[in-house]
Amino acid sequence: MQTTKKAVEEVLTLPDDFAPTIKILGACGAMLAIICVALGMCSAVYADVSNDPMAMVKSTVSQVVNVLQNKSTPATERRKQLISLVSDRFDFTDMARQTLGSHWTQLTPAQQQEFVPLFTSFMEDAYLDKIEGYSGQPIDFIKQSSMGAGYAEVHTSVVQPDKQPIQINYLLKQEGDSWRVYDVTVDDISITANYRNQFNRVINNQGYDALVSAMRNKQRQLQDRLAS
Repeated sequence: MQTTKKAVEEVLTLPDDFAPTIKILGACGAMLAIICVALGMCSAVYADVSNDPMAMVKSTVSQVVNVLQNKSTPATERRKQLISLVSDRFDFTDMARQTLGSHWTQLTPAQQQEFVPLFTSFMEDAYLDKIEGYSGQPIDFIKQSSMGAGYAEVHTSVVQPDKQPIQINYLLKQEGDSWRVYDVTVDDISITANYRNQFNRVINNQGYDALVSAMRNKQRQLQDRLAS
């Protein structure tokens, strides 16, 4: 299976009447699958990436690709390795807060503590659902740009045969000596903003509990696919 815009679109959609009315980008599955695509053309692992956002993205994807290509390792172990690599590079806590927007401050501390691991697990399962279909599309690493002190954006373009390339940009923030991704844009559409549009719609219409239920239902679907 190739990583296409259709694959980027399908994972995020919540079940039944939670489907958004706007064009959907992928969730973590497609998002991180594209990161793995990004290093399809990069075989070197960078030794020091602490002060270079571009090198961090390349190094991370290179390691992910190495895991994917190691077919001697059982699939369950490869999945654990992939999640470990990605969880260190993505700030899922910040992303969870962003996706709830103003609703975040309206949650009780217990609900906030519930939502962050639910969102993280949902993203990880969506990622695993897509990443095993990686088929080695090349990517162009275009540039990195500063977004102010401690913030950067890495611009990339995923090459698709006989189609327009997909523009994938990674927004990163510096935490100590390392950089972590807090958002990804696909053709100028933010994944966290797209989630926020959907999540806000569900919360406004049916409440926070309905959102949690929908996310858990979608997560079960993803887990069933992974187990099959």
